[in-house]
Formats: sequence, C-alpha cells, structure tokens
Amino acid sequence: MRPVRAALAATAALTAVAVLAGCSSTGGKRAEEEQRRAAGGQSAVDTPRWKVAMVTHSGEGDTYWDIVRSGAQQAADKDNIEFLYSHDDEAGRQAELVRTAINQDVDGLIVTLAKPDAMESAVRAAVEAGIPVITVNSGQDLSGGFGALAHIGQDEQLAGEAVGEELNERGASAAVCVLHEQGNIGHEQRCDGIRATFDGSVESLYVDGTNMPAVESAIEAKLISGSDVDTVVTLGAPFATVAAKAASQAGSDAATVTFDLNPEVATALQEGTIDFAVDQQPYLQGYQSVDLLWLWLSNGNMLGGGQPVLTGPQIVTPDEADDLVDYARRGTR
Repeated sequence: MRPVRAALAATAALTAVAVLAGCSSTGGKRAEEEQRRAAGGQSAVDTPRWKVAMVTHSGEGDTYWDIVRSGAQQAADKDNIEFLYSHDDEAGRQAELVRTAINQDVDGLIVTLAKPDAMESAVRAAVEAGIPVITVNSGQDLSGGFGALAHIGQDEQLAGEAVGEELNERGASAAVCVLHEQGNIGHEQRCDGIRATFDGSVESLYVDGTNMPAVESAIEAKLISGSDVDTVVTLGAPFATVAAKAASQAGSDAATVTFDLNPEVATALQEGTIDFAVDQQPYLQGYQSVDLLWLWLSNGNMLGGGQPVLTGPQIVTPDEADDLVDYARRGTR
C-alpha cells in the first residue's frame, strides 16, 4: 500500500500549492467562486455548465455502483458539470435510458457495456448525434468499435489471471467461480482469466444475484457435494461474506476470495475470513470518466492514446486491509 500513501502525500502537496496560489490571486474571481459555492455549487472551474449522463447496468441496491456514482458526482461538482445518473440491469431498458439521455441533449455520455449486443445501436446513435461517449467498467474490447473515445476500468481477463496466479502461490487446487449475473461478459472474462493461469480446476457456479439466500444455499450445497473445492471466488463484494458464511455452514475449509471491496469485505480481510480481494477502484472509474469528458469538452484532451485507461487490478490481502478500511467506510474504495 506504499503507492497509496505516496499518492496521498502528493495530493496534499498539490493542495497546499493550490491554496497558496488562491491566496495570492485577485479578489474578483475568488469572490465569484465563493458566491457559487454559497449558492450550493462545488465547482472549481470557470468552464461552461455542461451536462453529462451516466447510464449503467446496475441493479437496485448495488453498493458497487454507489461508489462509482459518488466518484462521478465528485468530479462533476469540481468541473461545473450537471451530472445525470440512471441505471437498469435489464439491457434493453438500459439502452432506452441511453436514448433518453440523447434526447436530453447531453454534452457527454458515460455507459457500461456489460451486455453489448443490446447497447450497440444506442451507443452508435449517441456518437452519430455528436455526443462524445466514454465506456466504463465493462465492454473494453468493444468500446472503440462502437465509437467511444476511451474505456476506463479494469481489464477483466487480466484481473482473472492475477487471481489465478495468486491462487497458485497459495497452493489452491480446486476453485468455484460464482457468477451472479448471467450474460455479463465481464464476469465470464474474470472466470476465464482464472482458468488461463490457475494450475488447478475452475468450475463455474451460476446463481441469482438478486436473491442472497438462494446464493448462500447454492454455494453451501456446492461445498457439501464437492469436498475437493478449496476456494470460492465471488465476482462482487456483497457476495463474499455470503460465501464465507456458506463455507462455515457447510463445514468446509474452503477459502473465500472476491473481486471488489466494500466495508464488510475490508473488515473480513482484517479478520482473516476472506483471504484476498481484487480492487478495481470503482470511485476512480466514476471520477475519471467524468473528468476525461470535461478535459475533452474543454481542451480536446484524452488519456490513453486509444488504449484502455486501467484502474485495476490490485490484489489486497489482510496485511494491507488496514489502509483501506477507512476509504471503504466513506465510500471511496
């Protein structure tokens, strides 16, 4: 976690410089900014008031996307952007939300491509309407082909491969990969990535992620019937503690590892009930997607040179959990 501390130190230094610069500036612009803040805005720039929409494949109550949205809103406040957020886990309805955003004359659009076949025509319609599009989180391989300027997120195949390598180091031999959203290409890529590097066996277990008791029962039944399973891999933080509980109830010594973080996972890492997690930094995905659109609209800048802007993966172990607990509890990791 040393890079995290270094980044925080650098941020503190830059903040100090910014404060000093602000103190030496003329009063007019600063007074204008103070009036804006007093009126309820948080903008730190004087660029036009653009409108940006984010449309994701999140279902109701998905805490992961709360973190993405929080990061996006933080950047929007800073960049003087009106931020519109909508979501639907049904791909057809998500595509309709994209079309709604187009009709709202947004200046920029951020979308996820978890189920790209249903999203392609809507994304292309936005591009044809002259709206710059950035994809986030899912759809890395198809983003450019659909006309998006950039993709921000974790390379899911590489993230899976990192998990497989970590399992090899831990001497695991048989894993179950729990997929909680059928049809999500990113989830399939994660499990495929594990298979690509893991020396042991990997079996996919499909569950209904909207029904946690059913998820728990399915994992418990699998561990009872498959006594050779020594690792359960979940693809989302809310399912990790459920998997650990299922293992306990099944009388299994199987380890639990997971993609993504939340406060419960951070605490479980501290306690040692989860062996490791893969952090793809959802707050950063939201923040950077809005910030990159602002850079494009205000100055024609774009990071990545046509390549994905990666926010992960980072393997987090119990030894490193202390550094992340506070971030997770405030909703930024």
